Amino acid sequence: MQSKNIVFTERGKAALISEPVVELKPNEVLVELAVSTTSSGTERANLLGSDTVDWTKPPKESRFPKHLGYCSAGTVVAVGEAVTQFKIGDRVAGTFGQYRQYCPYKEEKLIHIDDLPFEEAATFFISIFPLAAIRKCGLEIGESAIVMGQGILGQFAVALLKAAGAVPVVAVDPNPEKRERAKVFGADYAFDPYDPDFAKKVKEVTHGGANVGIEVTGVGAGLNGILDCMALKGRVALLGCTRVSDFTVDFYRKVHGPGITLVGAHTNARPREDSSSGWWTERDDMLTLKKLTQYGRLSLASFVEETSSPEDAPRVFQRLAAEKTFPIHQFDWRRLK
Repeated sequence: MQSKNIVFTERGKAALISEPVVELKPNEVLVELAVSTTSSGTERANLLGSDTVDWTKPPKESRFPKHLGYCSAGTVVAVGEAVTQFKIGDRVAGTFGQYRQYCPYKEEKLIHIDDLPFEEAATFFISIFPLAAIRKCGLEIGESAIVMGQGILGQFAVALLKAAGAVPVVAVDPNPEKRERAKVFGADYAFDPYDPDFAKKVKEVTHGGANVGIEVTGVGAGLNGILDCMALKGRVALLGCTRVSDFTVDFYRKVHGPGITLVGAHTNARPREDSSSGWWTERDDMLTLKKLTQYGRLSLASFVEETSSPEDAPRVFQRLAAEKTFPIHQFDWRRLK
């Protein structure tokens, strides 16, 4: 059987290629994808030649072709002989899959989604990244929060902070359209980080500074900017992957003196089993997103701005490589001819 897969063929280019379906292992489930959500930051970095996804290893020369794409939902079409939790026909969402029409997953990397729309379930995995950052900051109901950067992770962070009881929630982005979207989807205030009075305005609306900060830009200026906005003993999660070190932070005045806690929020920095306060497993956070959606607390699919067929992948990823601002995007695999 053949599978139509999106492959990064060389630096800056992607193609839809027909390849044999990967042989299923005993503990794996084969899923026919319905919808995938694009993770613009990680996918842009890999498309343009970064191989720094694994922080435990030093950077290396990037090699192509690459199979990427890790946030999808679909229907089970085959199960390995050792699989016990899933059967053919089950509707599922997965973690760390790829852009493969027929995608294999280890059994523990899937959850049942019942009758939830695939469009919603395909946002769950990427949504647990900001959810983990919020948990690690120990947010309490009524505390103020700020999100630096309004890409897909930043927008989802705003919605999750609102659902978690943060007040006020401040969104930050230099793009005025993104600031307006942030207010539509849950931010109480939205500011431009290049405004000369930016930090002053944030401290005014938060009555002295934000208690919790989620830094999603992945650049040094973003970290410096959010530190200027924090309250005494504030907590800042580094959700953005700052992959360069050529910037400086005045740690004495911005971190040490005000007692700021900096928390690494890479999604792999999780327990594999047994969730505890602030440290939940992938699976438990996926199930949390499922419940929040089922009970109407969130509708992250409503954030999606563009939907394409996988056949449009070359054009989509050409744009992703070239455009500074990329919309929240999904691939609909059901459109394949």
